[in-house]
Amino acid sequence: MLPILASTRLDVPIRPRSRYSLSVTISVVLITHNEEANLPRTLDSLLPLVRDGGGEIVVLDSGSTDSTLEIARGYGAKIFVEPWKGFAAQKNSAIEKASMDWMLQLDADEALELGLAEEIQAALAADSGAVGYWIPRKNFFLRRWMKHGGFYPDRKLRLIRRGAGRFEEYGAHPTIKIVGPTGNLKHALLHNAYPSLSGYIEHMNSYSSSGAEIAVAKGHRRFNLLNIVVRPKLTFIYNYIFRLGFLDGREGLILHLYHAVYVSWKYAKAWELGKKSGPDASVRVGKP
Repeated sequence: MLPILASTRLDVPIRPRSRYSLSVTISVVLITHNEEANLPRTLDSLLPLVRDGGGEIVVLDSGSTDSTLEIARGYGAKIFVEPWKGFAAQKNSAIEKASMDWMLQLDADEALELGLAEEIQAALAADSGAVGYWIPRKNFFLRRWMKHGGFYPDRKLRLIRRGAGRFEEYGAHPTIKIVGPTGNLKHALLHNAYPSLSGYIEHMNSYSSSGAEIAVAKGHRRFNLLNIVVRPKLTFIYNYIFRLGFLDGREGLILHLYHAVYVSWKYAKAWELGKKSGPDASVRVGKP
């Protein structure tokens, strides 16, 4: 087995050489918006998959004003620009632009762990009959891997045969649905979502708004002390104590405290939305 990238190092170039020859090809698909801080790490980790004609990188941007598109061009990506349509619709539009046999869908703040590219190549070359593969994900908070508290292995269905599935809307975290057998990979995605506390709070504010829209659609419109006060406390106790989140040090404590606050925000915003929209109004998931 190839060595795994150290959990505290996110700046090491990932350039393994594959010993497999692929008869199948792969499209790596990303949606972007002002991702210049994350994109070089992500795209550099993809080079073993797409070099020598083995695949392509497809980037669907929604109006970046930084150097995102220039960075993507530097890696030979196929670039498309479309207005924001919501998470699932945007990702579906992106995967429709893929032209290879298989698709690997990534977020711009996710990179491939050392060894994952070669494992993907080996899995596709073996042709096991699976139409999709689940990939574990290592989530980093303040640059520390959150190994406990329910944040790992955090498996995501990201590698699928082209045409085997589409994303379905579920707030800020749409899920892809496929029909057919799936397999599991061992090496992980490196999710560098929250390198700073201010960025985490900004994301949780956005995600709690999306989560509130889903909660309203499920009927959570009333002011409910159980959801706004008690549920966040129980969430913290369950994740931090029973799921061993305390083993992730000071970063783990801060993450689980603020995640509990996110839960409270979500249901408080659902109450606020319910007051504004009325019992029969529909809600729409917006851009983060």
